[in-house]
Amino acid sequence: MNQQKPITLLICALGGEGGGVLTEWLVDIALASGYAAQSTSIPGVAQRTGATTYYLEVFPVPLAELQGRRPVFSLNPVPGALDSIVSSELLETARQIGNGMSSPQRTLVITSSSRTLTTAERVVPGDGRTADAPLLQAIAAQSRASQVLDMGRIAKDCGTVVSAVMLGAIAGSGLLPFAREAYETVIRHGGKGAEASLRGFDRAFGQVGAQRAQTALVTGLLSGPDPLAPVPKGLEADLARIFPQPVHEMLALGHARMLEYQDRGYADLYVRRLRQVLAAEQLADPAAAQGYATTREMARWLALWMAFDDIVRVADLKSSAGRWRRVSGEAGAGADDLLRVYDHFKPGAAEFAALLPQGLAARVTRWDRSRVARGKAAWAVPLKVGTHSVLGMLSLRLLASLKWLRVRGSRFATEQALIEQWLAGVVKGSRQHWRLGHEIALCGRLIKGYGSTNERGKDNLMHVLEHLAAGAPFASDELRAAAIAQARGAALEDEAGKALDQALLRHGAPARPVKAQPIRWVDNPHRKSRAAKAI
Repeated sequence: MNQQKPITLLICALGGEGGGVLTEWLVDIALASGYAAQSTSIPGVAQRTGATTYYLEVFPVPLAELQGRRPVFSLNPVPGALDSIVSSELLETARQIGNGMSSPQRTLVITSSSRTLTTAERVVPGDGRTADAPLLQAIAAQSRASQVLDMGRIAKDCGTVVSAVMLGAIAGSGLLPFAREAYETVIRHGGKGAEASLRGFDRAFGQVGAQRAQTALVTGLLSGPDPLAPVPKGLEADLARIFPQPVHEMLALGHARMLEYQDRGYADLYVRRLRQVLAAEQLADPAAAQGYATTREMARWLALWMAFDDIVRVADLKSSAGRWRRVSGEAGAGADDLLRVYDHFKPGAAEFAALLPQGLAARVTRWDRSRVARGKAAWAVPLKVGTHSVLGMLSLRLLASLKWLRVRGSRFATEQALIEQWLAGVVKGSRQHWRLGHEIALCGRLIKGYGSTNERGKDNLMHVLEHLAAGAPFASDELRAAAIAQARGAALEDEAGKALDQALLRHGAPARPVKAQPIRWVDNPHRKSRAAKAI
């Protein structure tokens, strides 16, 4: 079964405010919408000496997609593990936060700003009321986000009870995967007072929605250079509709690189792969609490890996008009100056084999390895190409035009297979636990450089996938994610990989296998000279 966790919600209401009715509404909405849900309640005492809390869990995957299996729900809220707290009274909200129920990284707090004075506040001879400002500061500090509205005033103005207003606030927050019509339908079936309840629902829905939009705008102003233009220049309209706004900037860059690197078909493959990650992340984080960070990181590292450097790519970059302008500017060449540019290349057997089919590539690779095994240097052709000359530029442009040959080559097939393995790890990890998928996605940082550096990064990534992401047993997905993060940091720490091997062993995974290296025997010229003198 998909190990996705339920959405957890704690509802706090005072006596007579309809907290039980609100909970029943939410369960009915979930079931009518095709989702599994469960609620429990913890009774309080009369009026303002205490409150009744209701705990609700909703599994974010529809029952129809679970193939007959049922999720297992918890009966009690766990401090720090709540996705949302909804409270009808400000001091009651602060009390729940004081009990450790809210998490600054996870919990959305929806609270009323209205107060119902406690017995302790009433018995004070003077003004014993608790100040609102410290309570609001505590709520803001101990929540991922907070929505504050005067639920008591809204209920009074609309002639309804607070439970209908709380339902509108929950719907407007986007916390649960239900359509607005589903919420309104259950209110209409409530009988007498339905119209007033719908007015209160609509008022709260609008206020929370407006606060969310304002928060998104402020966040965009603080994080982006041009948040008023949500679609970056160059991003196609259909992609902007498919992917959420936080992904747009990186998606636009990645998609443009795919078009430049290969063709439209390759760019479409990039989008299809990214959509798999988006779907998995939406299951892991339906409220988008993490801002689609996994999809955004995958848009970056997937594009970099898919546009791997080969001789076709190098020739294309070396012969580009932009590169010539840059070199001219750096050299300070004027219109009447003669500028000569020479590029040095040393392609080896691996670079040529990369463009050959698997069978021919294997033969070339075996031949080169046999040379090395006999103590000879790896085969390579040193070239000096005058990029300023017609012949040199034509040579590079001819090589750059071999994109059609790239997709038929052995390296392209190898790279795509490794990318798919990494992609599958990200998707599977995201479905198990959001952070697990995110940490596996960040492992794309290991793929860098070219030649032996690039190969070593891919070997490290595959080893982490096989022995940490899916191999060694861990007590929880959170611990597995932490282990992957530590291994990734260790791999980036030193080129030799000693830190990575130590991190792997600490988490019960095997160290990387030692690769065989040929021994090359080199004549000592000093020994020969001493022997000649002796004669």
